[in-house]
Parts: sequence; C-alpha cells; structure tokens
Amino acid sequence: MAAAVKIEDLHKSFKVGFIPKTKKILRGISMTIEEGEIFGYLGPNGAGKTTTLKCILGLIFPEKGNIEIFGYPYLSLRAKERVGYLPENPYFYDYLTASEFLHFYSQLSLIKKKEKEEKIHRFLRLVGLEESVNLQLRKFSRGMLQRIGLAQALIHDPSLVFLDEPLGSLDPLGRKEIRDIIVRLKEEGKTVFLCSHILQDIEMICDRVAIIVNGEIINQGQLQDLISEKIHFTEIILSGVESKELEGVGESVSALGGKILLKVIEEEKIETVLRIVQSRNGRIHSLIPRTETLEDLFVGMVKQG
Repeated sequence: MAAAVKIEDLHKSFKVGFIPKTKKILRGISMTIEEGEIFGYLGPNGAGKTTTLKCILGLIFPEKGNIEIFGYPYLSLRAKERVGYLPENPYFYDYLTASEFLHFYSQLSLIKKKEKEEKIHRFLRLVGLEESVNLQLRKFSRGMLQRIGLAQALIHDPSLVFLDEPLGSLDPLGRKEIRDIIVRLKEEGKTVFLCSHILQDIEMICDRVAIIVNGEIINQGQLQDLISEKIHFTEIILSGVESKELEGVGESVSALGGKILLKVIEEEKIETVLRIVQSRNGRIHSLIPRTETLEDLFVGMVKQG
C-alpha cells in the first residue's frame, strides 16, 4: 500500500529584498505520511510549513526533490482528485449563502448533479451548519467560516485533506468543534495533514508529528516516542499547612485561595510533604506528576535550532 504522501529531499528558495537575494526556505525536507493518520506539522513562523504545503499541492514548484501522493506524481490528475485543501487565510465570496457557496465548489469539483444535493447536505451536517444553509457568509462568525471552509475542502470526498492553521483565531469551543471534525475524518478512513502552532491541539489528536525549524525537519515520529515519560516534577495542591513549614521541600510555593501550590522536584521529598500534611491534619487536594509535553519538546528544539 502506497503512502498517502511521500516527500524526498525537497528544496525551495525565494528571491527577497529590493536588490533580490536568494533566501533558502526548505533545506532538504523528507517525510512520509501514512494512510489513515492525522499528521501534525509544527514549526515557528517562517520555518517553512506553508511553503512545504504549497509545494505538495503544486501551487509553487520546488527546485529539487520528489513528491508523491498515493504513489502518483503530485502534479498528476490522479493525485489531485484525491486531495482537499483549506488554506490558512481563505477568501470566500461572502455574499453567497452556505448552500450557494458549496454549490459553486461542487461545480468546480465536477460532482455529478444527482449527487450534489446529497453531498452538500452531508457536509453541512458534518461541520454543524445545517441550520445556516441559507445564511450569507458575511454573517458567519470566524468559527463558522472555518467550518464552511472545511466543508468546501471535503465536498468532493477526498482521501487526503490538507489543513493550514484551521484552529487559529478560534475560541476554545470553536477549536473543540474543529478537532472533533478532524477526528471524525480519521474515523472515516481519511488522512489529515495538519499544520498548526497550537501545540495542545496537536498533542490531543495527532498520531505522528514532524517539527520543522529553519527549513529543516529536526525531529519526527509518534508522539509517545518523541516525548519522554520521565517525571520532571510533581505538582501538589494542599491546605491546612503554613507555607513556612514547606520551605526547603519544594519550590514555587504560593497561596491559592487558602490552598498552597507546591512544585516538588525531588521525588523522595513527596513523602516528606505527605507527613507534614498528615501531622497537621491538613488535606491533599491533588498530586500530579508532570512529564514532558509536546510544548516542552517543541520549545527545546526551536531553541537548539
């Protein structure tokens, strides 16, 4: 079975400045996205995420490298007909209603007339906009526009969906709605390539990630393989004990509405904390070991890069 996307030694440069100078954006990118997975592509601003995406989609052309989509050359019709795309800053004809908008894109996708209404209804329902079918896009919220944009990326039922910062500028509820849709796409057997800088969301839904810094992929793989399970510190929230009694046991001692937040670095000192609390008839509200997060990994690699 061919990979959904296979990229080998991708290079891309641009001319920049009043007196044009060549700036290297991609420096030998290689990665493979397997069918049926949610693949997260991470990197700071200017690292080359969107440039990589545009090269894969054939919107710009690399100087060097090879790209295949489901085993086909990336510029072939066989490859393109299986791809859906939501750019970071899409432009919509905002005088159209949601229904008219999807009718327009279904015509561009050459969807058969007898299938058109069923698909429009299906994807409006998928993104939770069936009640807004006759509402003009100019009256949509930011989250609603993201969802109708996702519907247009899916209208021709692609096997592979590219999403460029789909969670940006959304409130927590809007982010959860889009996350749920992405997970549902995976459950339907689709492959999702997700560019995002919101690390918490990537950590929640992605099977594998690649981190790009200065045009180079510095790490990639499954999250559980990349993130260490070593406990960095233990966070304890307690009450019934004076802060001064905990000096030397942990750091970052602070009062929180009558409770104390204690950060304990040395594991053996946890027992000391428990003895102090017990001797004072205090109370432990929570005790949480903190391991490395994707944010820790990302920040560390960006600093090294």
